[in-house]
Amino acid sequence: MHELSLCESIIETLTTQTHRQGYSRVRRVWLEIGALANVEQDALRFAFEIARRDTVADTAELDIVTLPGQAYCLDCAQVIAVHQYYDPCPCCGGFQWRLTGGNEMRIKELEVE
Repeated sequence: MHELSLCESIIETLTTQTHRQGYSRVRRVWLEIGALANVEQDALRFAFEIARRDTVADTAELDIVTLPGQAYCLDCAQVIAVHQYYDPCPCCGGFQWRLTGGNEMRIKELEVE
C-alpha cells in the first residue's frame, strides 16, 4: 500500500512547515489528487489516520479535492476530459493526446494554530 508512504511524506512536509512557520499544530489538510494519480482515496484516508499519530497533525482532518483528468489531443487540437489512460479522444477518436492534468497530488491548503 503506497498510500502509507505518501501519508508519511505528507506528515513530514507538515512537520517541517509548521516548525519553519512557527505554528504549533495542523487542524485541517486539503489535498488535491488527480483522478489519474493512482491513489486509492479510502486507503489514503486510513493511512493518514495512522501516519498522523503523535505528530503536529495528530487531530487533523483530511479533505480531498479530486481533480479531473485533462489532456490535449494532438490530432484535433482540442483540450479533452480523460477518465482513464489509453482512452480515445472523445472528439476525434484518436489516441495521440498528451496528459495535461489529473495525475498530480499536492497539499492545497492547511488550517493551523
